[in-house]
Amino acid sequence: MYTKCVRVFPIRLLRTTPLFKKEMSSPSSSSDTEDSVVSAAKKPKFTVVDVDGWQKRWTERKIGFHQEAVHPYWEKYMDNILDNRENTNIFFPLCGKSVDIKWLSDKGHNVVGVECSAMALEEFFEEQKVEYTKETAEEVKGSLFQSKDGKIKLYCCDIYDFNKDVAGQFDVIWDRASLVAINRSDRVKYTDLLKGLMKPECCLALVTLEYDETKYAGPPHNVSEDQVMELYDKTHSVKLVETLDGLKERHKNWGISALEEKLYLIRKI
Repeated sequence: MYTKCVRVFPIRLLRTTPLFKKEMSSPSSSSDTEDSVVSAAKKPKFTVVDVDGWQKRWTERKIGFHQEAVHPYWEKYMDNILDNRENTNIFFPLCGKSVDIKWLSDKGHNVVGVECSAMALEEFFEEQKVEYTKETAEEVKGSLFQSKDGKIKLYCCDIYDFNKDVAGQFDVIWDRASLVAINRSDRVKYTDLLKGLMKPECCLALVTLEYDETKYAGPPHNVSEDQVMELYDKTHSVKLVETLDGLKERHKNWGISALEEKLYLIRKI
């Protein structure tokens, strides 16, 4: 539960016009002047994590991104996100063992998730006390964990092996701790995947983090408002719904002194 002050803004329509290695843009071919040396030194290096890396984080319990309670945005903006619809199909990319999944299922919705860590999915069903089956899912080169009632289907696979042919398109996509976790060089590839999973009337709820990216290499990565627009504004409407102070004590260990969490609602134009 957030204890920081929350700044709520009126909903507004934005203008639509090897493990843990570092990634950095290629240096230019300019001469080695003092200015170019200083410029290169200021270019941030961002951490790259592959599937094995995320699985290792689960094994080593480096899962500070996991939340034990239902996200407050669901309780506050549920009607906006779901458009007051019942029995919707909701997609959770990089779902981990999110407690939101069970909460939404209990309210009558169907949830499909993708996660590369089998440990995370096993812990979800065990901790939520949901009976499940596990079977091979060749279509995603992985496996499918499914609740006995069929309302929860969680695929254990690489996110890029999942597409609309596997489980159709969705009414809602909940992207929290997903875009911010994706390697920065994969953002266009990732957002193109999500766009392909959206029904015409789909609402994509995107939660981002903003902080001084020169202080911390991620993940989670800084995702600015301009970067969100670059990814979505040509084909979607983007509404910034809320901005809140998300800085916690563990974030200070990253070397940052400020962090904002933002919620966007994104829909096809």
